[in-house]
Amino acid sequence: MFGARRVLRKSRLVPALFVLTSGCASIPPSVSDLPDAAQTVELEATPFYPQERYQCGPAALTTVLVASGAAVTLDDIVKKVYLPGRQGSLQFELLAAARTEGRLPYPVDGTLSTIWQELEAGRPVLVLQNLGVSAIPRWHYAVVVGIDTENDEVVLRSGTDERRVTPTRAFLHTWRRGGYWGLVALKPGELPAAVDRARYFEAVAALEEAGRAEAATAAWGAALSQWPGDTVALFGLANANLALRNFAAAEDAYRTLLDRDSSLLAARNNLALALAEQGEFDAALQEISVALSENRDAAVDKELRDTEATIRRRKAIAD
Repeated sequence: MFGARRVLRKSRLVPALFVLTSGCASIPPSVSDLPDAAQTVELEATPFYPQERYQCGPAALTTVLVASGAAVTLDDIVKKVYLPGRQGSLQFELLAAARTEGRLPYPVDGTLSTIWQELEAGRPVLVLQNLGVSAIPRWHYAVVVGIDTENDEVVLRSGTDERRVTPTRAFLHTWRRGGYWGLVALKPGELPAAVDRARYFEAVAALEEAGRAEAATAAWGAALSQWPGDTVALFGLANANLALRNFAAAEDAYRTLLDRDSSLLAARNNLALALAEQGEFDAALQEISVALSENRDAAVDKELRDTEATIRRRKAIAD
């Protein structure tokens, strides 16, 4: 049985993706002004999970996941992200846990206006604060659920406080010391209010790497609605469909890519896989033959020949 694992190495498949996303995990250390018309926004229905000692990470993540409609409990998330040895949770664990719950964790820009936009879209924002000082940090995860510009305040689900009201200046100070790091939990198919193409593609690629091919399919579809015809997004959609065994859909996407650029050997390799899975072995071998004739890279040649050998074995069994 063929699957997404038989594609060429990612560094050779979609180099554009990795050039675009290099360094995108860091959040710009700046805070922009709120919209001129901004007054007050607060997501009062956002759930609240008071934290146990050192468990602000699980509590904050559960808050944004449940707010997004995920069926998850605080105990579930504690088991996934709480590190007793560190008495807390790392950002990596929060991102990974969100993916396992079928959500796309998207790192937001480090600006108050971005938080405002997400709140207006109905999404609370998980943020990392440093409530200590640089020399003695006290890391803390909280969830922004409101901004009141009239009173110059930010409203948080934080610690054991269901509605912690903090002066905006104080919030920005602690958020700055936390590197302006924050995320929203997107349902598959949703786009963030302020979307960055490279960062979004990186987030979807990580979702697919986590084995959430169905969610990745919806996310790549959303990317194509935002950036019609984008090669990286179309390749991602094709690979997700291949992993889901939606072979006809994968074939269509790979053919579209090759119609645009016949030199995309990764697309031709994966097209051969999709054809073979549909029993079209001769057509699959023809695609590999074309790819081998056009390739000039020894490492890629090995991958193509591995694919060819596998298809021939499958054809012999079928015959």
